[in-house]
Amino acid sequence: MTDTILVIWAIARKDLVLEIRNKDVVVAITGFALLVLAIFTFAVDLSQMNAKLIGPGVLWAAIAFAGVTGLNRAFASEIESSTLEALLIAPISRDLIYLGKSLGNFLFITTAQIIVIPTFAVLFNLIVFRWEMVAICMVTAIGFSAVGTLFAAMSVRIRAREVMLPLLFLPVVTPLLMAAVESTSYLVNGGTWGEMASWLQLAIAFDVLFIVISALIFQNILED
Repeated sequence: MTDTILVIWAIARKDLVLEIRNKDVVVAITGFALLVLAIFTFAVDLSQMNAKLIGPGVLWAAIAFAGVTGLNRAFASEIESSTLEALLIAPISRDLIYLGKSLGNFLFITTAQIIVIPTFAVLFNLIVFRWEMVAICMVTAIGFSAVGTLFAAMSVRIRAREVMLPLLFLPVVTPLLMAAVESTSYLVNGGTWGEMASWLQLAIAFDVLFIVISALIFQNILED
């Protein structure tokens, strides 16, 4: 068990070290998301009622579209540096490669959320700093990384992967986005755990389902 955790962390840590040096992924995700938030701030009359009505949708749409930009780099960097084959012939299970890459993507998306959500709270003048928001962000980031890592692997060898990844990723992740938007809507309107419980349960079920399915089918994807 310890060896498994160490392998997963080693793969995620490699991506983190590269990101610390280059800052491509986090800058792309946060920059795009902040730009979307800024555009909506100026495009819509943000009264308190409007902010509560459209704010959650704008927030998660911005994070979702921006996240695709970062997910494109999950395996593209391996192709560019010619290290993908070395990763595949390493004496480790393919599902550990998937989990390591997913962990790296989860950390990137979480970092972007830490930057984007306070900015969203200021621009839309909404109270989102509650423990419920931490739970929403966690389950959403897990689902994004689980699905995004799988489809990033599927599209990595495609020449038009920047186009194909959003086409594959966004329709599948729609239930998770709906859960995040609805839960956040309850939150900004003063809702309780009980009111958003069904949406959080949907998000958790989505996460578990796709982590299991993705880990099982990932083994054959990179060789196709």
